[in-house]
Amino acid sequence: MSAPSRSAAIPFTAIPAVDLKGGRCVQLVGGRPEDERVSLPDPVSVARGWREQGFAVLHVVDLDAALGTKGGSGDNLDLVARIAREVPGELQVGGGVRDEARAEALIEVGVDRVIVGTRAVEDPDWLAALAERHPGRVAVAADIRDGVVLRRGWTEASQLRIQDFLQTLASLPLAGVLCTDVGREGRLEGIDRGGVSEVLAASAHPVWISGGVTTVAELAFLAEQGAAGAVLGMALYTGALDAAEVARDFGNPG
Repeated sequence: MSAPSRSAAIPFTAIPAVDLKGGRCVQLVGGRPEDERVSLPDPVSVARGWREQGFAVLHVVDLDAALGTKGGSGDNLDLVARIAREVPGELQVGGGVRDEARAEALIEVGVDRVIVGTRAVEDPDWLAALAERHPGRVAVAADIRDGVVLRRGWTEASQLRIQDFLQTLASLPLAGVLCTDVGREGRLEGIDRGGVSEVLAASAHPVWISGGVTTVAELAFLAEQGAAGAVLGMALYTGALDAAEVARDFGNPG
């Protein structure tokens, strides 16, 4: 099965992130678990608030599953299921998806797109089989720092440059690629426009950008460059981006 074309990508969409850790909604700085800047006690309420603002798509990450956190719940599948059930709408979920059973479990509770990271980097044959089994339902998380792909909850660098990794995905029937600049994530320092442009040019699939998006001008730039969307975290949670304005202009393009 051939990969979907870039021209078939959905209109640019701004997507709030709801990151789960220990049953809470959090925001980390630089992808580092010890640097937790935002902590809210009720992720379902947070997700509901973003929907009510007018955002059509939500992005949920199970940080406990991704990082193997022992001090928290270790797994937030029940919380993901509650969000899917109680806050209906388009939902994509990642974090710790390293086998078919986890991917199936997420799809069964109502997730539209399953995002895979570490194993997608380490086991291309497994990724190909998963994508073929669920065409258009699997997206790959390409987390990068200084242009190098990371794995295992951003704690290890692979030997892959992002452009080379994207080439290995070209023939797969993926929903898209989520490229997160982990070094910029949560710092409100803006995106690397040159690096983003290179990623967009290198991908055969729709690309969502994350990490450092701070201004409406950057959202407009990403839309102009052909990104499928942007996943927004710290900028929304701190008010650096006006949520109502972003939702109105970029939150529900359909």
